[in-house]
Amino acid sequence: MTCGDTISLESRGFSEIHDITPEVRRIVAKSGVRSGIVTISAIGSTASVTTMEFEPALVEDFREKLQQLFPSTERSRHSETWGDDNGFSHMRASFMGPAVTLPVSGGEPVLGTWQQIVFIDHDNRPRSREIFMQLVGEP
Repeated sequence: MTCGDTISLESRGFSEIHDITPEVRRIVAKSGVRSGIVTISAIGSTASVTTMEFEPALVEDFREKLQQLFPSTERSRHSETWGDDNGFSHMRASFMGPAVTLPVSGGEPVLGTWQQIVFIDHDNRPRSREIFMQLVGEP
C-alpha cells in the first residue's frame, strides 16, 4: 500500500521552526498504514524537515547556530546574481536536507519521547509552504 498527502502552512521565514508532528500523526493514522515507512519532504529549495526536541530554548539555540553557520548578512553570489538576498536560505536548506524518513509501527510514526518532526523555513520572507508525505507499508 502506498499513499501520499500534503501539509500546508504559513511561515515567516528566516529559519522559523514549525512543529508538524500532530499533522504527520493525523495523516499516518488516516492512511491506514500500520507498518511501514513515512517520508516527510519540504517542497522547495529553501526549506528543511528534520526531527528535534521542539522546546523554546532549543529552538532559539538552533536558529542562532544556523545564523552563525550561514549568516543572513553574508554576501553570496546567488543573491548578487538573482537580487533576492536569499543565498543563505539555500545554503541552510541544502546543508540540512529536504526530508526525513521514519518507521511506522502500530499506525504511528516511531519517535522518541522528546522527539518531534519539524519544518524549517529558511527563506528571507513570509511564504505559504507545502510539505509532502509519502507512506509505504501494510495495513
